Amino acid sequence: MRTFLRPGRRNSRHVCIVVQNLPVPFDRRVWLECRALIAAGYRVSVVCPKGKGDPTFQQIDGVAIFAYPAFPPVTRQVMFLAEYAWSILATLVNLVRAYRRAPFGIVQVCNPPDVLWTAVLPFQVVFGVRMVFDQHDLCPELYESRFGSRAALPYRALLLAERITYALSAHVISTNESYRAVAQRRGGKRPEDVTVVRTGPDPDRMRRGSPDDDLRRGLRHLLVYIGVMGPQDGVDLAIRAMHHIVAGRGRTDVGLTLIGDGDAAPELRRLTRELGLDEYVHFTGRAPDDLVTRLMSTADVGLSPDPKNPLNDVSTMNKTMEYMAFELPVVAFDLVETRVSAQDAAVYATPNDVAEYGDAILALLADDVRRKEMGARGRRRVEDVLAWRNQIPAYVGVYDRLVAS
Repeated sequence: MRTFLRPGRRNSRHVCIVVQNLPVPFDRRVWLECRALIAAGYRVSVVCPKGKGDPTFQQIDGVAIFAYPAFPPVTRQVMFLAEYAWSILATLVNLVRAYRRAPFGIVQVCNPPDVLWTAVLPFQVVFGVRMVFDQHDLCPELYESRFGSRAALPYRALLLAERITYALSAHVISTNESYRAVAQRRGGKRPEDVTVVRTGPDPDRMRRGSPDDDLRRGLRHLLVYIGVMGPQDGVDLAIRAMHHIVAGRGRTDVGLTLIGDGDAAPELRRLTRELGLDEYVHFTGRAPDDLVTRLMSTADVGLSPDPKNPLNDVSTMNKTMEYMAFELPVVAFDLVETRVSAQDAAVYATPNDVAEYGDAILALLADDVRRKEMGARGRRRVEDVLAWRNQIPAYVGVYDRLVAS
């Protein structure tokens, strides 16, 4: 196997990052990590699924990206097995490609899923490559939240896969303190082997600009949602809150723009039509950065409609911090980690109460001064605490310690 891959020594300062659920550089967290490592003098490769029109290999800003065709969106539980098998095989093949090009010393595995360790294990056993687990999601809780079930076999299999990933990892990177606690409690990791690195926005790039009134579509107020549109993300609740605003409260001067895509998007579009909201709800799909900036600079309120469930309650929502970077007040359901992120830059509705959520939006729209004050507080919190530049020392420090050990 050594001869097949490449003769020569592995480079302990070459990090190969593996991510399965989003292409790079579209995955903002992973791309920020890549750039931080490059700036610190590391060599970086990435194995990820292809975005639309992406080649199987490209180099961007010094990062070598090895890409494979993405698996179709999963709509049934049984399809997870096929997706996992494809992810493992495609990751293994592309790790071989990356190693043949330049032997790496560390692989950073980003979940979901928690089965990618199977593709990394041969490199650990044969070449002594070390693995870092960058835990983006709690997969057992993700399964429970998505399918509303703790069915014995799938749930226990996910717990086992997570436990093995923890065990094989030289270090775990957690996105917040709640995840860090799980890594210690459920994964048996020592406190010094788990580091919190938040997915903070870049306040220099995400900055409020001039509004574009054409994006209001003739309406007085604009609400915005940005992010993934999966069954557990609560976009349906945002649409139902809009129905409450329009049909329940008689407000025909409020619009909602939804930025992003996901496997729930077709159903969300159908729901919008069924509720008679086509005039008020607009889908952009995945949007370029320029359009995102103009929408965020025009909107009055950012929506974080993630419902309370075992995953969302302890997860950090990137969209919440992006709204704050653009000085948008946030309306969210009352979740543990959302409060940690937004603090008083958001108003909180009783979890999953659509009517209360809609009324909280209207209360904010009625108070220009409060919206401006909340937006300013959110921006300060991003700059002083949450910004990615404040997370870089902790992130790069993980690799500096591994290389030195």
